[in-house]
Amino acid sequence: MTYYFAKTLALPFDEAVARTREALALKGFGVITEIDIAKTLKAKIGVDFRPYLILGACNPRMAHQALAMEDKVGTMLPCNVVVQELKPGTVEVAAIDPAASMQAIDNKKLREVAGEVGSLLKAAVDSL
Repeated sequence: MTYYFAKTLALPFDEAVARTREALALKGFGVITEIDIAKTLKAKIGVDFRPYLILGACNPRMAHQALAMEDKVGTMLPCNVVVQELKPGTVEVAAIDPAASMQAIDNKKLREVAGEVGSLLKAAVDSL
């Protein structure tokens, strides 16, 4: 079982990020965290790195359901979506498959919610 959904786009990085945000919003996700890996690595250890952004996507309704079922599931939230430049004009968008990460939790109903979330994330990535 793979642990992510991905699609490669022939777009500039900033445009890919904007389209990813739009695709997530259309599927009910908000971006509640954002980590600029290139900026962080430069600031913390002086290393240059390609454009690489981690967006923490959250579907509030689904997150509430999951948290009501398992109070520690927050250790796996939000769902990370990576937008990374492979080369100028080529960007990959990859989203976690929450069903894969939830295999570690013995809760059938939670795995069902994770499957629903995964379907929405996959649809968002596929729509790019």
